[in-house]
Amino acid sequence: MSFQIHAMSQDAVSHAQSVRSGDPAPMEITVDASPGYPCRVSLEDAQIGERVTLFHHCHLPANSPFRASHAIYVRHGAEEAKLAPGEVPDMLRSRMISLRAFDEASMMRDATLVEGKSLETALTDVFTDPEIAFVHLHFAAPGCFAAHVSRV
Repeated sequence: MSFQIHAMSQDAVSHAQSVRSGDPAPMEITVDASPGYPCRVSLEDAQIGERVTLFHHCHLPANSPFRASHAIYVRHGAEEAKLAPGEVPDMLRSRMISLRAFDEASMMRDATLVEGKSLETALTDVFTDPEIAFVHLHFAAPGCFAAHVSRV
């Protein structure tokens, strides 16, 4: 069973950056360390001196107890990464990843921590369960959303 890691689209970023009542305003930041500012559109780490926007993003807006949001970074002018099925970007390979697997009702059915270099195996294994509809990847230490993964 294969998987597909999806970057956020610029349309999704534009929608997410529109401030809703109660959401904090987006912040503009100049990158001062790399790695450290992972872009959810390019799926690459921003480089020192680049500008990124930090904003609140609801990555699991479902009507579920697992509804979730967190802060994320997006590089200015980032082009959306188009990964091949089964491809894992270096940005994910180089970090400890929290893998959270959900069913069609957005109920969490599995969760594990995995070193990024073992992400292909972990994703392939989790999708052997036919009840798993999608997976969310999070950077384990800060807990922020990294990417959405679907079954291929």
